[in-house]
Amino acid sequence: MSVWRRSLDAAGIREPGLRQDYDEQRDLVARARRTSYLAARLLLPRRMLPHAVAATAVMHHGDDLLDTGPKPQRVAAWASWEQEVRKALDTGTSDDPLIRALLHTTAAYPRLRETVEEYLSTATTDLEFTGFATEADYQAYVDAYSLPAFMLVASLLGPEADDGRFRAACRTLMEGSQRLDFVNDLAEDLPEGRLGIPAETLARFSVTVEDLASGRASAGLRELVEDQIEAARVCLRAARELPVLGEGPGGVLLDSVIRIELLTADAASARGARLLRGSASPPVAGTLRVLLSARRRAREGRGSRTAVT
Repeated sequence: MSVWRRSLDAAGIREPGLRQDYDEQRDLVARARRTSYLAARLLLPRRMLPHAVAATAVMHHGDDLLDTGPKPQRVAAWASWEQEVRKALDTGTSDDPLIRALLHTTAAYPRLRETVEEYLSTATTDLEFTGFATEADYQAYVDAYSLPAFMLVASLLGPEADDGRFRAACRTLMEGSQRLDFVNDLAEDLPEGRLGIPAETLARFSVTVEDLASGRASAGLRELVEDQIEAARVCLRAARELPVLGEGPGGVLLDSVIRIELLTADAASARGARLLRGSASPPVAGTLRVLLSARRRAREGRGSRTAVT
C-alpha cells in the first residue's frame, strides 16, 4: 500500500468518494508544488498529510484565480469562488472536489475555519496589487495577503492552541519569504506590471522601473538585489530561531521550509542582476540533504514520543 493510501487511512478518510476528492488534490499539489509535496510526504505524520495537501490545494487554487488572466476575469473568478466556499462552509456541502476536501479537513481541524474566512476576506488585496510606493505598503501586503494565505497550511502545522506567538513567528517567516519571492521573480513579475520592490527602495539605489525592464545591469541594480536578498535572509534566520515554530507536529517541516528558502536566497544572490532574465532555484543536492536530515529528525522525534507513551 502506498504512503498516500496509508495516510488517507490514518486520517480516517475511508469513504471512496471522499478519498477520490483528496486524490485529486494530491495530484494537483504534487504537480504544481513538487518540492512542497515531497517535504510534506517525508516529514509530516501520516494522519496530517491529506489535510495539509487539501489546504495547500486551496492556497494554490486561490493563487491561480488571483493571478491568471485580465483583471475583470480575475475579479469575477475570485468572487464566484469566494461565494462558493462561504456557502459550503455554511451548508456543509459542495459539488466541488476541492471544497469537499476542505470541508472535511475543516471538520477535522475546526480552527481552520477562521483561517479560511480570514483568507477569503483579505485575498482580494492581491487583485489590486501592482506595486508598492513604500516599505510600509509592502508590510501591509504581507499582513493582508501573504500571511493569511500561508496560515491556511501553517495553522495545521503549529501548536493546537496559539497564544499569538506562533502566528507572529509565521509572520516573520512570511516577511522574509515574500521579499525573497519578489526579488527572485523579477523576470516574471516585471512584464505583468507587478513589481514587488518598493519604489522608495528603487530610488535609494538609483534604479528605475525602466532600468529593470530594459535588463540593464548596473552597480545600483546589483546592490539593490543583494540588499533585498539580505533583508529576506534576516527575517528567515530570525524565524528559524523562534522555538515556537518547532512546537507543533509540523515543526520539522517548517524548519526545512526555512532552510530551503535560505538555499534559494544563496542561489538568487549568486545570480545577482541576472535575475532579470530568470529566477534562481535552490540546488537539488542541497535540498535533498535538508529533507533527508529532517526526515531523520522527524523519525527520531516520533520514536521518542512513542517510547514515552
